[in-house]
Amino acid sequence: MDSVTSDRSALQATADNGLKIVVVGGFGVGKTTMVRSVSEIRPLNTEETMTRAGETVDRLDGVHAKSSTTVAFDFGRITLDERSVLYLFGAPGQERFWFLWDRLFTGTLGAVVLVDTRRLADSWYAIDRLEHHGTPFIVACNDFGGPLHTEQQIREALDLSDAVPLVECDARDRSSSKYVLITLVEHLHALAQGKVPAPSATRPGTAPEPAPQKTPEPSS
Repeated sequence: MDSVTSDRSALQATADNGLKIVVVGGFGVGKTTMVRSVSEIRPLNTEETMTRAGETVDRLDGVHAKSSTTVAFDFGRITLDERSVLYLFGAPGQERFWFLWDRLFTGTLGAVVLVDTRRLADSWYAIDRLEHHGTPFIVACNDFGGPLHTEQQIREALDLSDAVPLVECDARDRSSSKYVLITLVEHLHALAQGKVPAPSATRPGTAPEPAPQKTPEPSS
């Protein structure tokens, strides 16, 4: 999925308040694309060309046409006002890079879990990891033209609480990606106001199990 970042006016070199949000999800769900579409600077990315050697370690189900992959993180920036900026980090999706996630989560206000409804099982680990850290998050279903599922079917497949916002988006479209981020900010505000229950972190010393290789998808 390609996107084009439009030209922006020059930005201040520094800001008083830096706010951090992370975009996580499975391999090939559109995390890099979302950061590219919404960032007002030319985003930093660490994409490398995929080789045949990676076919033995990366699951390519549903993403056989993918030719490059993030090997560290994506980074973008959005100015909120004269003193505050939003820093947006996209996490790598392959299991072999999951060890990077804990550091990316440090100092994070909240997260977007981007999912492909054709491969919902690939998003389980991201949700488990966020719940382990007690990090607030929302879920955004990226449009890949797959089978349609009801909101309830998706919530059941992801074991998602009704308190967690679930939205649809097209990560290639800037306005759609902005809507996802606005939804997350509104969710964080509601949490701060005590209007929705706060996420509970897993007990210290425990960690979620790796995502299962197979899981039932919601019925059409």
